[in-house]
Amino acid sequence: MGLLGAGIAAGLAALGAGLGNGLLFSKYMEASARQPELEPRFRSSAMMMFALVEALPILSIVVAFILAFI
Repeated sequence: MGLLGAGIAAGLAALGAGLGNGLLFSKYMEASARQPELEPRFRSSAMMMFALVEALPILSIVVAFILAFI
């Protein structure tokens, strides 16, 4: 049962990260198109947000492995 729960947790984490990155990238492109002069500022903020969005699934996969094998 633990392996099933770990698989579901890892899958949902990957799904959430994919949706989050997609929404973040679409809003970044929209903001860059509306105000091209502020694009470097948007880029630095977007890269930081991409890193934060990707950190959560990595942590949840680690927790899923811990749940599966302990």
